[in-house]
Amino acid sequence: MEYIWSIKRCGLFNGISEPEIEAMAICLGARTQIYRKDSYILRFGDAPKAVGLVLSGSVLIVQEDYWGNRNIREQLMASQVFAEAFACMPGVMMDVSVVANEDCRILWLDVSRILNTCSATCAHHARLIRNLLADLAASTLRVNEKLTHISKRTTREKLFSYLSSEARKHNSPSFSIPFNRQQLADYLSVERSAMSAELSRMQNEGLLRFSGNGFCLLQEAAENDR
Repeated sequence: MEYIWSIKRCGLFNGISEPEIEAMAICLGARTQIYRKDSYILRFGDAPKAVGLVLSGSVLIVQEDYWGNRNIREQLMASQVFAEAFACMPGVMMDVSVVANEDCRILWLDVSRILNTCSATCAHHARLIRNLLADLAASTLRVNEKLTHISKRTTREKLFSYLSSEARKHNSPSFSIPFNRQQLADYLSVERSAMSAELSRMQNEGLLRFSGNGFCLLQEAAENDR
């Protein structure tokens, strides 16, 4: 199966062997589709019936208001899934859109075939359902993490909260983030020019260093700043 590596790395198929995945593809109504950069994969108001799995490229989960202002909820890379919560609730319309952050290939899986086991009730299908529940829980935790960042009062506090979280994830004060400047501003719900100015001040004060998407937190300076 093409892109089997991305599928095997997906938490949805954790503990399921490659032959089992291939056997399940037809059962789950698997189909692939290519989307070009900046194109909409799903739109606000859609009621998806399938779970999307990113095989290559990356996608953005975004909220847009009436005037087109965008707030990025998260960026998903290869092997991650989206729309699972909405697909599991028939008829529920999406309150977000999914946009191709770059050219990407998506594997669609019919959620009704995931939730309704076949007559054989195979062990790997039962494992798939447990994995889906775990993924829904992980998605909730990611939303809670973002709420932690954007609930901070100032742009500086939001930046410190997000960058500190990324440093912990990488277990290093030096790391790269998945966002460009506009995307980071959208994610943190701040104005881009104000955020860029704050980053420059933080660098001038010796709190951090950055170049492009690469950051290095200066721990001693940050502690003194608090």
